[in-house]
Amino acid sequence: MPTHLRERARDERGFTLIELLVVCAIIGILAAIAIPSFLNQKSKANDANAKSIAVTAAKAMEACSTENAGSYSSCLKPALESTEPTLVGADANLAVTPAADNYQIVVTSDRDSGAATFTISRASDGSTTRSCSTGTADQGGCSAQSGGTW
Repeated sequence: MPTHLRERARDERGFTLIELLVVCAIIGILAAIAIPSFLNQKSKANDANAKSIAVTAAKAMEACSTENAGSYSSCLKPALESTEPTLVGADANLAVTPAADNYQIVVTSDRDSGAATFTISRASDGSTTRSCSTGTADQGGCSAQSGGTW
């Protein structure tokens, strides 16, 4: 019986240290590749939310000006929030600068690694421009390839 147990123990070997180190190295390499791309996706999602807030605020601004005979001057944040209730939660991120015949909306993205700002400006001639800027190397939804526009 003892010889039978010895043979059985010899047949049930585990992994060697080298095999375990190779598996750990492969997992480490895969994690080093995957984790930065996942972190970049989070900043892109925050930037997409900021863009959505900016577009929603611009639509609310146009609705407000329609109610005020085409003037934007009385379309401050409280007026926009009463027109579009989804803007109520964006208080810290949303800045509105209205004038009689133009406006500027600036939204700051909720980023952990630096703020990105997205701006919608309407000029007196009716043209609208969208611009963005970021203070970090992580471009998120504001890439240098687009020239700072979105």
